[in-house]
Amino acid sequence: MTLPARAQEPGTTTTISTDGAGAVRRTVLPGGLRVITETMPTVRSAAFGIWAGVGSRDEAVADAGASHYLEHVLFKGTETRSALEISAAMDAVGGDLNAFTAKEYTCYYARVLDSDLPLAVDVVSDMVAASVNRPEDVEAERGVILEEIHMRDDDPGDLIHDEFALALYGDTPLGRPILGTEESINALGRDRIHGYYRDHYVPPNLVVSVAGNIDHDEVVGLVRRAFARHLTGDAAPAAPRVNGGPAPVAPSTRVIDKDTEQAHIVLGAAGVSRTDDRRFALGVLNAALGGGMSSRLFQEIREKRGLAYSVYSYTAQYADSGIFGVYAGCQPGKVEEVLSICRDEVAKAAAQGLDDEELERGKGQLRGAMVLGLEDTGSRMSRIGKSELVYESLLPVDDVLARIEAVTPDDVRAIAHEVLEAPQALTVIGPVGDRDFTL
Repeated sequence: MTLPARAQEPGTTTTISTDGAGAVRRTVLPGGLRVITETMPTVRSAAFGIWAGVGSRDEAVADAGASHYLEHVLFKGTETRSALEISAAMDAVGGDLNAFTAKEYTCYYARVLDSDLPLAVDVVSDMVAASVNRPEDVEAERGVILEEIHMRDDDPGDLIHDEFALALYGDTPLGRPILGTEESINALGRDRIHGYYRDHYVPPNLVVSVAGNIDHDEVVGLVRRAFARHLTGDAAPAAPRVNGGPAPVAPSTRVIDKDTEQAHIVLGAAGVSRTDDRRFALGVLNAALGGGMSSRLFQEIREKRGLAYSVYSYTAQYADSGIFGVYAGCQPGKVEEVLSICRDEVAKAAAQGLDDEELERGKGQLRGAMVLGLEDTGSRMSRIGKSELVYESLLPVDDVLARIEAVTPDDVRAIAHEVLEAPQALTVIGPVGDRDFTL
């Protein structure tokens, strides 16, 4: 069973599903803060996460990189803890404390022994709810983030994906990099960073998710204490970011002449949104085309011709759009050959879909990857947190597996025709001079 994420009165607790290892339960606290947990009684750990419904696509041009910048600054200290005290508290119990920023959300999380969950709740909640964002901390992290941008620029296998997003979406919030640019980071001051924090890190926009050997009521009590001064008013949880209309797509070709050992290629097009039912068919297609060692691209480019060590296809989903891409890294002199094979295999899949064997193998790969990926508390915490924040309901694992199994050859052919025959974006990075890679 699935339950719409908003169908609940503040202060009440609802069991959403008995999915997998244990029950998934949800409580809405005063002020609109949501707490969702999944009980895994056979483990001895717990993963605690706080999700903020803000990411790089929410930034104005003048704020480019602010979501990620703020993620860094929140580790620098609170009203009661210094940066050293934050890290020392988690190190003392062997915990893992980290965070990440995406296009549409930001997450702060810790993974600890189940007995140390109260500490994790206290530390992470303190970071998120009571950050002081001191001017000196903002300045210190500016240099760190600029170095992170330089590190990204020095790694063409990383840079290629940011450049591909720009080639596909253009200079739009989805197309711009999560890190921002040197110019935008240098322009961001403490007042803008702190204002961004005050505007977006409010209870209706936050989700607490916890998975492991935990008790839901105990977790709710810990979160109540940690967020006590913020749990006021009758605000409802923010609605999920869905059905916002299609994102603008402007496919182009970007060629960056760079002195690297390999040339890096990404070829692709717009995919489907994360709530589009066709995402299961696209997932099966992706698995068969470039998702594993038996995939068409791996066999044709690496196994038969030895043209690349790394070659794969991938998908990404957003509220109103998505990405389907093919990546390969090869010798600079082999770019045209590798790109030609990629285009040929994409065209074949678009025209013919998959044969029966590929279809079943793709389904099996998708099912196995999903279930094996949910064998730890961190992945379970991430699943329920994202489901609460960006989906309208939590789809139980068995339902997901059933939807994968229900994918038909016609489903795959239809999505292959739509996605793989759409206008394509292309990015190439490497010592390629002014060579022309357009069709």
